Amino acid sequence: QVQFVESGGGLVQPGGSLRLSCAASGRDFSWWDMGWHRQAPGKQRELVATITSRESTGYIDSVKGRFTISRDNANNLVYLQMNSLKPDDTAVYYCNARTSYSAWLPDWGQGTQVTVSA
Repeated sequence: QVQFVESGGGLVQPGGSLRLSCAASGRDFSWWDMGWHRQAPGKQRELVATITSRESTGYIDSVKGRFTISRDNANNLVYLQMNSLKPDDTAVYYCNARTSYSAWLPDWGQGTQVTVSA
């Protein structure tokens, strides 16, 4: 059974930082692409950052230079370091996995809430 458990969210002032963690279980995800997604109130979930099994990374334009995705394959962990946070980053953040030829898995965790507010 695949499971994703996200943690590390919280309330932070604009300009602050947070580090999100995701513990993935149920498979060996070391050869899977991993991704962080977010869903803001009233908006659709969007993909924020990805990291391949070879640790090639990708980001949406709005977080480039501020967010860094990384992974620990030995422990099936994925991280998202978020710096210079803005109110627009407020959302519930989720992680997920996909292979190079498939969609993101249908299994979603509960996510972790990130609120950026003064």
